[in-house]
Order: sequence, then C-alpha cells, then structure tokens
Amino acid sequence: MSQPRNSLRLRDKALAHVIKTLHRPGFCEAFAHFVRYLAAFDNLIIIAYYRDTNPVVLYRQFTDPVVYTYMDSDYLNAAYLLDPFYHAHRNGLKTGLHRLFDIAPDQFKRTSYFNVYYQKTTLIDEVAAFADLNRDLTVTACFGKDRSSGQLFSKQERERLRQYESVICTLMEEHWRDYQPDQPEQMNTKPLVSRLIDTLRVEQAISLTSRQAEVAMFILQGHSSISISLNLGISPETVKVFRKQLYAKCQISSQAELFALLMPVFSRISAPSISSSESEK
Repeated sequence: MSQPRNSLRLRDKALAHVIKTLHRPGFCEAFAHFVRYLAAFDNLIIIAYYRDTNPVVLYRQFTDPVVYTYMDSDYLNAAYLLDPFYHAHRNGLKTGLHRLFDIAPDQFKRTSYFNVYYQKTTLIDEVAAFADLNRDLTVTACFGKDRSSGQLFSKQERERLRQYESVICTLMEEHWRDYQPDQPEQMNTKPLVSRLIDTLRVEQAISLTSRQAEVAMFILQGHSSISISLNLGISPETVKVFRKQLYAKCQISSQAELFALLMPVFSRISAPSISSSESEK
C-alpha cells in the first residue's frame, strides 16, 4: 500500500533534516524521526561493536523503559556474547538491514539467553541496520517492537525499511565515519574461547579442550547439533560426544545449568568496555 502524498512529503522533509544534522549533535534524534516514517518502532538503540571489547551504547530511545532495564547490568557486561547481532558483527556481516530472527541460530528461542534475559526486555521483534565501518568496527541501529505495541513489524513496514536500506545505512556510515573508540590500555587480546578455558581451569578446576569450549559457546547461542557440526566441520555424532564430555566435566545435565555456570564467567573474561565522547550523545 502506497503512503499518502502528504506523508511522503513529511518523510522527505525529515530525511533532509537528517542530512543537515550529519556530524552534529541531534543527528540520532533526527535519524529516529525519519525512520519512524518507514516503521513505527517502539524502541531504538545504537550500539558500537569493536573487536572483542564490550559494546558501547551511542544512543537509546524507548517508549517503555523496561526494555533497557537490564542493558547496562547484564547485556553490556556479558550477555552480549550470546546475542546474534554481536556474532553477526564478529562473523563480518556486511552493511545492510537484518531481522534478528532471520539471522539467529535455529534453536535461539529455546536458549537460556532467550528465556532468562531476552524475554525480560519484552522485545517481540527487532530489525537492525548494520554500518560496517571497517573490519573491526560495526555500528548497529536496532529498531525494536516490545510490549508497548505488542506487535511484530508488519510486512509493509519491513518493505519500506528495505526500500530505504541503502539510505539508512549510508547515513550511519557517514555520521560515524570518523568514530574512533578508545582502546583499553590492558586489553586481553586472547580469543574468547581461550579466555574461557583459562578461567574455568584456574577458578573452578574444570579443564576443557578447545572443541568442548567451542561447543559450549554454540550451545548457549542456540545452535543445534547439526548447526554446530556445520560450523565446526565435524559430524553431528561427534558434536554429541563433545557435548556429553562437556556436561560431564562441568558436572551438569542441561543447557540451563551451563548458562548458570558460564554467565558469571563471561562477565569476568569480557574485555574492558570501549569508551567514546560519542556515547549517549
């Protein structure tokens, strides 16, 4: 369904205003106002993902504050390590619009992350615009629907967002083209799996192999045995063997127990947060 002519004029006027605010205070508000002519989102959070450091929030806007109640305490501290959008950044997903449930692992809604953390946010649907600034830095604008509206993005809203995909992402790339996050002075550059292995060995006397630790991460992200086998290049039967060994070494019997065991560990092995004068501008 086409939009009324008056609405199109207002949308174009809003876009012109966004362009005028590039590299200036007020860009995020103008950007959000423009996108609202394409889709009636309930919340927006703009996040910078840089290498293996904790993400940093550049801007947030919401109707119901409960959606971000656990953002600072849980997500930015550790839970981001299980977020499909974070792993899309780590895997080099390029600039464009991506719906969370389109890129999430096949069993994402059955994970403890989804049931223990994500559902508390009351988010129902998310579409994120990715601005791939360089191989280490991604800025994402996550437009969400939550309990405020209680609705998914409609087909028409998704189509309008898709029509303006290049405009939305180009605006983000241009505004943040010179963004330089401050690197922590003592950043732990070891891969996450290695940090997980080291911490479990030292703090809990649990000795995992690299494969067992990798399987643990994939399980918590929501990958099935078949999905894990495809990612690691091994058979599903071998994945099941590693999973059995993992559970035995950790003395657990479920994914929920694995989540409870590793989430406190994640908060300690996450790299220090990046900082920037742009944060929450």
